[in-house]
Amino acid sequence: MTDTVVRSNTPATNRRTPAGGAPTAPHTPDEAGEPRIDIDAVAAMLRGTWGDTRLTVRELIKDPAYWRIDGQSVAEHRERVMGQVRLLAQNGGSSRALPPEYGGLGDNGANLAGFEELVLADPSMQIKSGVQWGLFGSAVLQLGTKTHHDRWVADIRDAKLPGAFAMTEIGHGSDVAAIGTTATYDPETEEFVIHTPFRAAWKDYLGNAAVHGQAATVFAQLITNGVNHGVHCFFVPIRTADGELLPGVQSEDDGVKGGLNGIDNGRLAFDHVRVPRTNLLNRYGDVAADGTYSSPIESTGRRFFTMLGALVQGRVSLDGAATIASSLALHVAITYGNQRRQFDSGAGTDEVVLLDYGKHQRRLLPLLAQNYAQFFAHDELLQKFDGVFGGTHDTPAEREDLETLAAALKPLSTWNALSTLQEAREACGGSGFMAENRLVGLRSDLDVYVTFEGDNNVLLQLVGKRLLADFAAQFKGADAAKLAKFAARQTAGKVFHGAGLRSLGQTVADFGSTARSVELGLRAEQQHELLSDRVEQMIADVAGALRPASKLPREEAAALFNLHQAELIEAARAHGELLQWEAFSDAVKATENDDTRQVLTWLRDLFGLHLIEKHLAWHLINGRLSTQRAAAVSKYVDRLCARLRPHAQDLVDAFGLEPEHVRAPIASGVEQNRQDEARQYYADLAASGDAPVPEKSLKKK
Repeated sequence: MTDTVVRSNTPATNRRTPAGGAPTAPHTPDEAGEPRIDIDAVAAMLRGTWGDTRLTVRELIKDPAYWRIDGQSVAEHRERVMGQVRLLAQNGGSSRALPPEYGGLGDNGANLAGFEELVLADPSMQIKSGVQWGLFGSAVLQLGTKTHHDRWVADIRDAKLPGAFAMTEIGHGSDVAAIGTTATYDPETEEFVIHTPFRAAWKDYLGNAAVHGQAATVFAQLITNGVNHGVHCFFVPIRTADGELLPGVQSEDDGVKGGLNGIDNGRLAFDHVRVPRTNLLNRYGDVAADGTYSSPIESTGRRFFTMLGALVQGRVSLDGAATIASSLALHVAITYGNQRRQFDSGAGTDEVVLLDYGKHQRRLLPLLAQNYAQFFAHDELLQKFDGVFGGTHDTPAEREDLETLAAALKPLSTWNALSTLQEAREACGGSGFMAENRLVGLRSDLDVYVTFEGDNNVLLQLVGKRLLADFAAQFKGADAAKLAKFAARQTAGKVFHGAGLRSLGQTVADFGSTARSVELGLRAEQQHELLSDRVEQMIADVAGALRPASKLPREEAAALFNLHQAELIEAARAHGELLQWEAFSDAVKATENDDTRQVLTWLRDLFGLHLIEKHLAWHLINGRLSTQRAAAVSKYVDRLCARLRPHAQDLVDAFGLEPEHVRAPIASGVEQNRQDEARQYYADLAASGDAPVPEKSLKKK
């Protein structure tokens, strides 16, 4: 089937939603006389590679014991969530990634897939379990050796040993390399002395730190024989099993937060706390009894990034969890929009269903397309993660690719979750603001997803630096002919695009026709060209601007980089959007059913054109689009929204969310019952002959 933007093999119909909405608009593909997706097949596509695990966890969390209870006090919520974590452990939720010798399955992809689904029950439970097993436990597993595994993994797995992941400090947030906490080795006692030298070095925002944690994996500057070997991780007991702080350990409660109040976030500080030498998690760096330091990785910088890279799963899982939370919001808003009626068409007819209004389609359906793109991109990320951590593709290059991909996708999905939840809340009116319909609670809980496991802007800067490095690598060792050819191409590109010759050619080719503009310039291949060209040009522009930095003093070079930091981050964001579009396109191509592929093609095109529309100013300024073609973009976004309107319910039903996962009354069918009751009431009243006469009808006489 031809991969077109909006063209179909079926003839045009006048049963499409008119401007302004109408009660006769088709609400299903059958009514519209269009192909219908295979909902079960699409649901399997969205669940991805570890779909069976996702189904298993979804079945588990149908139990109300895992659900959030609105209105609980912070203390009550914390205790409930700690109990839920223990319940998860009893039901195998902690063991999927563990090696078989520790009661696990050794399945890293399944582990994250299952974890991501917990957001449907209670994000506090999800993140608390992530702290226990994905951070604290993973630090022991990934940074420690068999000795450490034998000592602690079983109790961590069973939640008998709750722990905190003590990396972040008040004064150094994402800048882990500069943390102030020290671990100074004392050869006389063969102990490390863990110390917090000043207030800004307090560890902060740590789950399990305020109440439940009995130990912490503490990141500190390892000092031995007077030499600082950089950041390493140490296992440090902090409380007794009865909850009493151990000598030298200080703790403060972070108190009420903007969300996730089922997690006991707190601060930790250490006043010369001593731990045995063997409590150093020494996979990547060790200290002998006499204080001699050794590491299998000679480079301090590479050693540091290898240790942090071992913990990349947090970013991967947040990408998936944010995507699932967005799908829940869209399920609620679109289901409600298909049932709630508001205002008649002006002709005395039935009130109009919300989703028949063009604006309502415009506000929700591009977000639905974005969400599908995220599902497909995330599954590719999860496959790469499993390949690296499962050992089948564990090379330095694969690890670097994994870290870059996670840093590119996590910001987009977490930012999008907030905008989707907010738009869905508003699209549901006052009902969306009620806690029982979950949108406001999810919005609050997911707010911090954009910050933890790496601030989104910091992560995108890492992606941008990787893109710059890849750009520069093209010319490493290049001969004069290659460089001259590149320079000529760049110069020609500046003239061709900058002077508008390309856009002028588009205008001539289009002959003033919007349909021709789309036909010639906005199909799948042109979408890809526009999205990829944007990334390449943005990186080339930043690289050109930063080229003098290599010859400048360090301070001036830093100032030059700072001047172009925002541009670099935007280029990285564009790169992430391109990756999502490509993942969506790959999924479309792999779809076997013709009808399903056609609808997903329309949805993919809506995603691509919405991205182009969002950055339309860039495409116009850089001569990528003529004004005619630029105008066609927004018009065809509208047309795609109208075309996809009858498919909207099918597309959210394919998320596979059952009533126990949704738990929002307005998406339960209650609204449809209300609307049916109201319409029946007025129909019966009119039939009875007792209906009052409208005042307006009297005035017409």
